Amino acid sequence: MGLIASMLALFGCDQQKVDEAMKKAGETVRNTWNAIKPDSELFKGIVPGQSTEEELRRQAGKPEIVWEEADGGRRLEYPRGPEGTTTWMVTIGADGKVAKIEQVLSAENFARVRAGMSKDDIRRLLGKPSRVEAFALKKEEVWGYRWMETSTDKAFFNVHFNSDGSVTTTSRSDDPSRMQGG
Repeated sequence: MGLIASMLALFGCDQQKVDEAMKKAGETVRNTWNAIKPDSELFKGIVPGQSTEEELRRQAGKPEIVWEEADGGRRLEYPRGPEGTTTWMVTIGADGKVAKIEQVLSAENFARVRAGMSKDDIRRLLGKPSRVEAFALKKEEVWGYRWMETSTDKAFFNVHFNSDGSVTTTSRSDDPSRMQGG
């Protein structure tokens, strides 16, 4: 009730402005919920091979980024960071239906990272990094991905890029929350 009273005070009795403000508030609330809802709820009711991209977006919200694929399909990224430990990639077929939903922060995907890959290659494979650090003296940028290394332990998988934006190596580091005082 307080929200409605505040909007009426702000906009007077202009119903159109009140309706626009309510719609925007609704979108904000929905987007906030989609950003924080548990992974178990993110794709609830979405069935690969049956659900459409429209149904996916209604349930999971707006993706962080969408890539157009050569076959007419699309790849939608749903990162759950920066503090989260999962990033979901949803493949939409050329028919507009969900083809695959996968959590990409895994040892299997990390093993696919190779020297010489570009930043775009890594973003398409692993999604948005949890952290990005630049080391000017080494002329290196490191993208860190927080993930569940075991069922109880978080860690970072790090991808190191040279000044040309190509992968040079990878590394592993402890999650700061594991360190005393972190």
